[in-house]
Amino acid sequence: MRGRYWVTAVVLVAVLLLPVTASGQSQIGPDEFDSGQILVKFRRGTDEVTKGKVHGKHGGRVVQVVPGVDVQVVQVGKGESKRKRDDYGKEPEVAFAELDYVAHAMLTSTDVSFGLQWGISRIQAPEAWDLITGSRDVKIAILDSGIDQDHDDIKGKIVDNKNFTTASSVDDLFGHGTHVAGIAAAATNNGKGVAGVAFDSALVNIKVLDDGGSGNHSSIAQGIVYAADQGAKVINMSFVGSATSSTLESAINYAWSKGAVLVAAAGNDNSSSPVYPASYDNVIAVAATDPNDVKAFFSNFGDWVDVAAPGVDIFSTFPNHENLMGLRNYGYLTGTSMAAPHVAGTIALLFAMHPDWTNVQVKSHVLASTNPVVGFTSNLGRVNAFEAVK
Repeated sequence: MRGRYWVTAVVLVAVLLLPVTASGQSQIGPDEFDSGQILVKFRRGTDEVTKGKVHGKHGGRVVQVVPGVDVQVVQVGKGESKRKRDDYGKEPEVAFAELDYVAHAMLTSTDVSFGLQWGISRIQAPEAWDLITGSRDVKIAILDSGIDQDHDDIKGKIVDNKNFTTASSVDDLFGHGTHVAGIAAAATNNGKGVAGVAFDSALVNIKVLDDGGSGNHSSIAQGIVYAADQGAKVINMSFVGSATSSTLESAINYAWSKGAVLVAAAGNDNSSSPVYPASYDNVIAVAATDPNDVKAFFSNFGDWVDVAAPGVDIFSTFPNHENLMGLRNYGYLTGTSMAAPHVAGTIALLFAMHPDWTNVQVKSHVLASTNPVVGFTSNLGRVNAFEAVK
């Protein structure tokens, strides 16, 4: 059959919820400090006149004193903190002078199964969350088999539903779309389930694949246009087909002209042959990597692939009702279908951080802020949410 599209995921195993918590490791290095001030402590017994002379000599101005420890916060010229620290440190009356280093809060996830989500940690989403967690104004359109309408980790995120298939409901009776949606934007820090990459972003549920997990060009094209017209900034398409389509490409170009960034799975055939819609110019084609940052054995590859993301043993949401995949609430899937929403979530974070950026800027920045991976024939990088937003 030509002109039909199928999901790109494989069920591996379902697991029960485990009481696991985790937090990311901070990436703030020792070189981050306030460049316009230093911390100075004088030796015990130094009088105020002597202190004033030292400050006058080095051009420092006391703006604050840390009570209890008598450490002075000294303002110096912008960009002079290292030199002034050294100058003050040479004075015999000074006990120590040091840089005023910057520390950052580290957002942790209270979601009980966060520890099972190696992909979220690998792209450094927790580090990115210290800077941005998404925005309700940034809509992620999930073009898929539907999204569970009352899942605890999803229902509060859906702002719109649209069905372009012959299925009777916008709900997910296949299982794939709910899993993809959870990776991109599952509710986070709610004490249950999993975390989503851009968990403060909104979800637009656009059903373009039927309850058996396949869809045709016309449904997908309508879904893309609808997503763009509804103001979706990110459009995720975790499905592939082998047939080219002027209709589909026109819809993609339309959405791109409206400012959206489109993301698609690269396919699971371990092949360099282009698939669609991933290989169209205005789509980010996403390959899959494993926990060792190596090409997943099944992932497609080639010069038409733009970026890689975690796609093996990805733990996320499943419908809380019966579905064709046979898993409920939470479980694992493997495939480039799972890699794509890691990228879509990262793009949503970047749009939230820079609402004035164009889709050209966002796409270029995401692709330029990756980490190296091995196993691909092209010089492909794995997406890094923290590097993108910092």
